[in-house]
Amino acid sequence: MVEPTYFGSQLAALGRPSCANAPVAIIGGGLAGMTLALALHQQGVPACIFDARGRGAARDDPRALALAHGSQQTFAWLGIWPAIAAAATPIASVHVSQRGGFGRTRITAAEQGVAALGQVVAVGAIVQALDAALSATGIVHHEHTQITRVTTDAGGVCLQDSQGRSHHAPLAVYAEGTIKAAEAGEATEPTQQRDYQQQALVFDARISTPHQGVAYERFTPQGPLALLPCGAADNFSVVYTCAPQEAQRLLALPEAAFLDALQTQFAPFGQRLRFVSATPRHIFPLGLRYRQQPIAARRVWLGNAAQTLHPVAGQGFNLALRDIRDLARVLTDSPDPGAPATLQRYAAARRADRGSVIHLTDGLVRLFSNDHPLLRPARGLGLLALDLLPPARRLLARQLMYGQRSG
Repeated sequence: MVEPTYFGSQLAALGRPSCANAPVAIIGGGLAGMTLALALHQQGVPACIFDARGRGAARDDPRALALAHGSQQTFAWLGIWPAIAAAATPIASVHVSQRGGFGRTRITAAEQGVAALGQVVAVGAIVQALDAALSATGIVHHEHTQITRVTTDAGGVCLQDSQGRSHHAPLAVYAEGTIKAAEAGEATEPTQQRDYQQQALVFDARISTPHQGVAYERFTPQGPLALLPCGAADNFSVVYTCAPQEAQRLLALPEAAFLDALQTQFAPFGQRLRFVSATPRHIFPLGLRYRQQPIAARRVWLGNAAQTLHPVAGQGFNLALRDIRDLARVLTDSPDPGAPATLQRYAAARRADRGSVIHLTDGLVRLFSNDHPLLRPARGLGLLALDLLPPARRLLARQLMYGQRSG
C-alpha cells in the first residue's frame, strides 16, 4: 500500500505546495470523480477532488442508471453496495425488439447464473452513498472550484483554479464531462466525435401491471427506447430517443397525448405494457465523443471525460467504473503515479474494453436507428439468431455485465 506521507515529502522537497499531500488531483466531483477518490483511498493512494459545482450536486440528476453485475461487484469492493442496494431494483431479464419488424430476443439472469443481470438505481441514491463514504475518509473536496488551466513539467502538474490559486500534484485525473483542449493544456482537440442527431427524453412512467423486473430495449427508426424497472413494482425509468425536432414536440405534449405517443412505440405489446402516467420530461443531447488515448503527460481521462457514449445498452457509467477500478489498481504501490510507464500500463489495461464498448454502442445506434428496407429484415434475423443461439446470448450478456477482460 502507498504511504500518504511519501508524496507529501516528495512535493515538499520540490519546494511546491501539495494538494493536501495527495499525489492525485481529481478534476470533477460527480459520480466518477467521487468513486475514483474512494477507490484510490481503498488502495492507499491519497487524492483530492476539485469540483466546479457544489458538493453532491449530482443528487439533482433526474436519471437512473442500470448498474451491470460487474459494477455491483465494484461497489461491493468499495464497501458501499449495501447502501446503494437499499435503493436498487434488480433486472431479472432484458427484452430486446424492433418496432415495425420481426425478431426479438430475451436475456435472463437465470440463464446467466446470476441473481440479477444488473440493478437500476437513481443517480441521487448513488451520490448519497458515495458522499457518506467520502465524508468518513476525510478526503479533501474543493467545491465551487473550477480548474481553468493545467500545465505540466517533469515533476507533476500545476492546476490553476477560478479563484486564482495554484495546486500541484504528480498526477491529474479528468473525471467528469467534456474537457476542452485549452483547459487541459493541449494545442488541438485529440478526440473523435459523431453527432447522432438524436436527443433523449428522460422520465419515469407507470404501467398498469407489475414489471416483474423485466427491462425493455425497443429499437425504433428514430432511436432506441429503453424501459428500466426502477423503484415501485409498476414504475419504469425511461430513456426515449428520437430526432431533436420530435423530442421538442413530445416535450410540449400534455401527459395524456404523450402517453399515447409512448404507447404506439410498443405496439403490438398491448396490455402487457399499458402506460398510465408519466413524470415531467427532461431532454439530453446525444452523441459520441472519445479520446483515442486516455492518457498524456501526467494526466489521465476517464469516464465521460474519456468517452461520452450513446445510452443504448446502458454502458457509459459501467465502463467508467471499470476505468476507475483499473486505474486504482495500477496506481497501487506506484512510487510515482504520473510516471509515463505507469500511465502506459493503465492505457494498455483499458484498451480492449474501451474499444469494444465504443464500437458496440456506436454500431447498435447506426444499425438500428433507421427505417432502411434492407436493414430491417437483417436486424430481425440477427435478433432471431441471438434468440436461438444460447452461446451467442451468453457472450453478449457477459460483455454487458463485465466488459472485455484485458488478458
